Amino acid sequence: MQIDKLRGQELDQLFDAILLLKDREECYRFFDDLATMNEIQSLTQRLSVAKMLDEGETYQEIADKSKASTTTISRVKRALTYGSGGYRIALDRLNGGKKEEN
Repeated sequence: MQIDKLRGQELDQLFDAILLLKDREECYRFFDDLATMNEIQSLTQRLSVAKMLDEGETYQEIADKSKASTTTISRVKRALTYGSGGYRIALDRLNGGKKEEN
């Protein structure tokens, strides 16, 4: 599993810092300091693409709406299908747990 390659003390510290943030405003402030606008936009775009794929939209619809490349859309699709389940957890929780209950 690729996730094992990510694990380490420094990444644990980053995730712990994120988990300690109390609200959306603290997240905005932390990520504003932590990442460039392009990095944040890339992460945002990928989650948006995952949501649209999950809703059954076509690659063309997604590319038109998100301005993501077909390469990015394909990578997100591969992660949704064969990845570690992180997108699934986030999407289900953003949907209020609707798919988690199934």
